[in-house]
Amino acid sequence: MPQVVRSRNGALHGPSPVPPLPHRFRSLADRESVEVLHRAARVLVASLPALTDRLVEALYAQEPAYRAAIDSDRAEVWQEVHHSLRHNVGSLIQPREFRESAHRTSRWIGEIRAEQGVPLDAVLHAFRMGGAMVWQDLVDETARRDPDDIRLLVHVAADVWNFVDEHCGVVADAYRQAERRLSWRRENRQRLMVAALLDGTARIADLAEAAEMLGLPEQGRYAVLAVAEGRRSAAGPADAGVARRGPGPAARTPVVLPAAHPGAAALWHPGPDAEFAILPLTGPPGELSELAAALDVPAGTRAGIGSAVEGLAALGDARRLAETALRACPATGGTVLLDEHLPDALVVSSPALAGALADRVLGPLDRLDPADRDVIVETLTAWLDADGSAQRAGARLYCHRNTVLNRLRRFEQLTGRCLTRPRDAVEVSLALAARRLLGT
Repeated sequence: MPQVVRSRNGALHGPSPVPPLPHRFRSLADRESVEVLHRAARVLVASLPALTDRLVEALYAQEPAYRAAIDSDRAEVWQEVHHSLRHNVGSLIQPREFRESAHRTSRWIGEIRAEQGVPLDAVLHAFRMGGAMVWQDLVDETARRDPDDIRLLVHVAADVWNFVDEHCGVVADAYRQAERRLSWRRENRQRLMVAALLDGTARIADLAEAAEMLGLPEQGRYAVLAVAEGRRSAAGPADAGVARRGPGPAARTPVVLPAAHPGAAALWHPGPDAEFAILPLTGPPGELSELAAALDVPAGTRAGIGSAVEGLAALGDARRLAETALRACPATGGTVLLDEHLPDALVVSSPALAGALADRVLGPLDRLDPADRDVIVETLTAWLDADGSAQRAGARLYCHRNTVLNRLRRFEQLTGRCLTRPRDAVEVSLALAARRLLGT
């Protein structure tokens, strides 16, 4: 192998001495070559402190990812390197006795480095540097003792490098497992923090940490978007909830935020009946209106956007406002911006009172034939939507304006309400909203 004839400096300061091995090299070891290996390895065991010093210095000089750890606590890194070398060199002499402990040490190093955020490439490079240094010291010791024995040492080169490659695999596997655990913990911690913010149960003392964790300004402006599937009918059961992909948390309803809006990178959080998204706001006061207009909501999906609030501490209020906007959505789907549907929000905020108002105002119509009643309700709705214009209401209903006026007069006669009286007009509007939104 080329490393046999390289100097120590070349082995340490040249390219990585051992690339990842796609397969194990064939061993040529025999009894004599193994005895040569054992003699040299025993000398290395006796001089492990000096070998550890050299490897730590080499790591500091050649692997930038290790410098911070060495600067922070050189003694701890030294002990880790020494522990690894002791077990690995011992494995060359007594493989059965040291194999499992050497594997445990390599796994432990992989986990520790993953927790510290040291890149996996850097960790593997460190192991290969250690393997190159051990091999070079074996060569140097054999050459010092009897140069002719180097030809025998070459016979065990494959075993040594297979050993190094094996431990690189152990380290990589432990590193990736630890990385997955850490990723799950980070994601779970973030979910819990977002849940606390949206529930309004986050402690004031935790807001700075939450801002850093989520990458959001503590005192920024925010709104919350609530998304759920449409209901089967206005008089049907409560929300069916968000579509699920098998067991587990609710899957996010595929609402697409406009890419140009800062809220496109919103933080989504699943709830039992809806999905919530925290929307950072940085634009002018009309920003929410633009966002609502540009929101891509699939057919049959309801989306409610609450009013803007100030600071992470107010996200609980923002969520409740978004839920109110969601309840004000049409049963079949659509988008409601709370600030533009406040009367509807009043209705859904107090269903019992809204139902009582609807019964009081529209109850007399229930004595009519259902088809007749529906015609009057449809005419009232069209007239109110047309800002009290019988002409425009007739155009919407494909009838003459006088037909609209006749139906409105009949409503006034049946209910005792006067549509030209502002108070009555407001009550009628709210009663219609209650019937539409609550199915009362």
